[in-house]
Amino acid sequence: MNARNLLTALSPLVVTLASCGNAATGEKAATGGESFAVETYAQFDEPWAMAFDEGTGTLFVTERKGAIRFMTPDRKIGEVSGVPKVDYGGQGGLGDILFAPGQRSTKLDSRTVYLSWVEAGSSDTRGAVVGKADLVCPAPLRCQLDGLKVIWRQDPKVTGRGHFSHRLAFSPDGKYLFVSSGERQKFTPAQDLNVNLGKIVRLLPDGTPAPGNPFADKPSPTNQIWSYGHRNVLGLAFDEQGRLWDLEHGPAGGDELNLVKPGANYGWPLVSDGDHYDGKPIPRNSTRPDLAAPAISWNPVIAPGDFIFYTGDKFSAWKGHALITGLVATGLVRVRIDGEKATEEARYPMDNRIRDISQGPDGTIWLIEDGEGPGSGHLLHLTPAATAAKSAN
Repeated sequence: MNARNLLTALSPLVVTLASCGNAATGEKAATGGESFAVETYAQFDEPWAMAFDEGTGTLFVTERKGAIRFMTPDRKIGEVSGVPKVDYGGQGGLGDILFAPGQRSTKLDSRTVYLSWVEAGSSDTRGAVVGKADLVCPAPLRCQLDGLKVIWRQDPKVTGRGHFSHRLAFSPDGKYLFVSSGERQKFTPAQDLNVNLGKIVRLLPDGTPAPGNPFADKPSPTNQIWSYGHRNVLGLAFDEQGRLWDLEHGPAGGDELNLVKPGANYGWPLVSDGDHYDGKPIPRNSTRPDLAAPAISWNPVIAPGDFIFYTGDKFSAWKGHALITGLVATGLVRVRIDGEKATEEARYPMDNRIRDISQGPDGTIWLIEDGEGPGSGHLLHLTPAATAAKSAN
C-alpha cells in the first residue's frame, strides 16, 4: 500500500485503561475509578498537530514531512493540497494548524487557517514561520490552501534542527494570535530581547505586533514579545479564566507548566529545575525569586507534546484540569490548577508516545501518537469506559 494512502480507518479496538500511581516526585498519585476506552481510528505519517473545524467537526492533521489530511465525522479521509514546502529533519517540518475563531458554518467550503512550519535559510540555517491562508474545499474529500502568505518568522534563522516550538493559540476574544518561539538549542537568545527566539510573541491576526505588548515601543522583533526566557514551548492554551499557560521542555529534568504573564522572564538558561545533559548543574528556579517560577515542574521529565484545558462534560471529574500528552511519560498526565500553582493528579499510560491532544465537539478526547515512518502515528479516540461499554451492548 502506498504510504500516502495509509489513512484508511482501522478496525475499532477498544481498550480500557485505569489511572496509575507513577506520579512525579512530590505529586499526588491517582487512585482508582478513573477509566476510559481507547479506539484506534486511522494512521498517519509522522503526525504533529491536529485541529477541529468548529462548524463541521472535521478533524485536520498535519504531518511533519509536509502534508495535511482530514477526517470527516463519518470517518472518511480527505487531503489538502497547496501545503508549503518544509525544511524537514530533526524536530523540523510542518507544525501546528489553527482555525481562525468564529467560523461556524455547517458547510466546509471556505475557512481562514493558520499553519506553522520550518523554512530553510541560507548557509544551512532555518527557522520557524507562521502562514495564513484560505482553506477552500471544492469537493467533500478535497481541500486546498489558497493565498498562503507568511505572516511571521523566527528572527534570526540559525543552524541546527531543534527547538522550533511554533505552537499557535488565539486569545479567547479572537483578537490576538500567540506563537511560541523556541531558543533553537542556542541558550542565550532566550534572554536577548533583540531577537524573538526563546519567546512567546503576541500578534494581531495579520501577523503584525499587537499594540500594548510589553516592549511595543521598541523596534521589531522586540515589539512582538509577550514573555521571554523560554526553552522549547510545545504547548499553548488558555484556561477558562482566559489566562495563557505554556508547556515547556526542560533539559535533563525540569519540564514546566507556566502561567504566562506579559513581560515576565521565565529564566532559561539562567535557571531550571533540571541540569545540562552533560551533568553540569543549573541553578534552580528557587534561587532567583526575581524570575517567574513554574506552576509545576517535572524531574525526571515527562517530555510533553501538547496540552489542553478540558472543558467538556464527558469526563466530569477532569473539567478545568490540564491534560498533557507525554513523549517519555507515554500517555496522558492530568494536572489540577490551584490559582497560579498546579498539582499532578494522575497518569494514564499508553503503548506509544503521544504527540498531540484535542477535545472534540462532543467533549470526547482525541490523541495522535508520535512516530516515524509511514503509518507510524495512530489517531486515538477516548470515551468514558461506561459509555463505550453501553455502545458495545
